[in-house]
Amino acid sequence: MIVIDAETGEYGIDETGVETALRLKQKRPLARLFTMRVGYDVAFSFGGVPLKRIVR
Repeated sequence: MIVIDAETGEYGIDETGVETALRLKQKRPLARLFTMRVGYDVAFSFGGVPLKRIVR
């Protein structure tokens, strides 16, 4: 997962995104964070399996 601070551009990558989000929020408590799952169209899905993006 990649987590990006939308205002500063600072980012981090980790397995679940939780550690990075906590670190970024610790630096800037009001940070607006954007999270994406690398290689997929969505970060999470409800009641299904996230589809892996096919790059041609």
